Amino acid sequence: MSVDAPADAAPSTPVRPAPGGGARVGAGKLTEGPIARTLLLFSLPILGGNMLQSLNGSVNAIWVGRLLGETALAATSNANLIMFLLLGLVFGIGMAATIMVGQAMGAGDLDRAKRAMGAGVGFFLVASIVVSVTGYLLTPAMLGWLGTPLTVAPLAQDYLRIVFMAMPFMFLTTFLGMALRGSGDSRTPFLFMVVAVALDIGLNPLLIAGIGPFPKLGIAGASMSTLIAQVISLAAMVGYIYVRKLDMRLSGPELRYLRPDGVLLGAMIMKGLPMGLQMLVISSSALIMISMVNHYGAETVAAYGVGAQIWTYVQMPAMAIGAAASSMAAQNVGAGRWDRVEKTAGAGVTINVVLTGALVIVVYLVDHALLGVFLPGAPRTVAIAERINLAIVWSFIPFGVMFVLFGVVRATGAVTPPLIILAISLFGVRITTAVLLQPRLGEAAIWWSFPASMLVACALAALDYRYGGWRKAKIHPVIAAEVEAQAPG
Repeated sequence: MSVDAPADAAPSTPVRPAPGGGARVGAGKLTEGPIARTLLLFSLPILGGNMLQSLNGSVNAIWVGRLLGETALAATSNANLIMFLLLGLVFGIGMAATIMVGQAMGAGDLDRAKRAMGAGVGFFLVASIVVSVTGYLLTPAMLGWLGTPLTVAPLAQDYLRIVFMAMPFMFLTTFLGMALRGSGDSRTPFLFMVVAVALDIGLNPLLIAGIGPFPKLGIAGASMSTLIAQVISLAAMVGYIYVRKLDMRLSGPELRYLRPDGVLLGAMIMKGLPMGLQMLVISSSALIMISMVNHYGAETVAAYGVGAQIWTYVQMPAMAIGAAASSMAAQNVGAGRWDRVEKTAGAGVTINVVLTGALVIVVYLVDHALLGVFLPGAPRTVAIAERINLAIVWSFIPFGVMFVLFGVVRATGAVTPPLIILAISLFGVRITTAVLLQPRLGEAAIWWSFPASMLVACALAALDYRYGGWRKAKIHPVIAAEVEAQAPG
């Protein structure tokens, strides 16, 4: 797999009138230019967005903890778990739409890309309203299913009900951002994520504590700030798309695409569900692991929690490059540029190894001081966290390789193998290793199960990339018909 390539010739897909009289456009920028540089520049706004989301969650948690106390913080943790599971749906269907948009743009068919955009918007508009209303009504029951403590439940209910009111705006903002990235535009979603995060962080303490002209809403103010931020950010993004006349806007007769045909929507759901299930696999395995950690006492739990905070940032380059590689590969699949698909995988793997490897080295060099920031005056807990990081942090390098290969494979519509590989690595390797080795190794068995599972996942992803049938996979029959003949044997 090549790391980079010089600027390539124009895509071989001919430019011709699109069905229905729509204008056919040339392939997007992700099908041209030096691959590594294009991939890196495209991934930077995605990386920035991931960092902003983590920063937003951390700062808001600080506001809630400082202004309202640990009970309120526990309430938001319970509510956010429900929100995380629901956003898995957006991830899956949104990724499927991103691939459809990317392949259509790569093939030069703007009309087909708009059909995929319209289908996704229409679906999420209806689905998010249903989820919002249902979730609002069932909030007490859902908190009961989670076993939320009675002292926490009333606060969690106040917080979560407003989160459900914000859900349609969150769903649509997330989906629009993913679809725009599929079209080759990672900058616009990042700009409006900055708007949303700035508003959320700024309004949070004002609405919690009732500072100045703002009402004192307590814990409801934490979720109300999210609602206001999402409404303003979504409205601003839509306005920007139309004022700037971006290619993906729907206007005039194209508004009928908001009412998607059954075949297109069916393909989006069928391909999106396995990707959404990946979130469920990850979250459920994480719950099992934390239940094991809990048996070793508060110090170990605190050390593990601080380690997890650091790992969030270590894995960010992998997630950003993987998402960028998926969009880039999808456009090149649509354009029939299979040589660039292969080179995208090589460039993504190399960039990930370099960036993630650099972060791993930094963490090991400043590990003691960094952990001391989170755990001042707790030398025993810091020592436990250092042992945890020693075992786990380096394994995010193979994790990054896996994530890039998953992104490239998914770009054709082959979404089931990554789900199976994740299930094998997390349940078959990580949890099994931790359970079987604890009688001999104690808590260390949990920490070493992480690199074991990531190495297995990386190896299986590489085997699937090399020998799997992903090059013949189909995201949508109409799109696949145009590019199938160009796929390598």
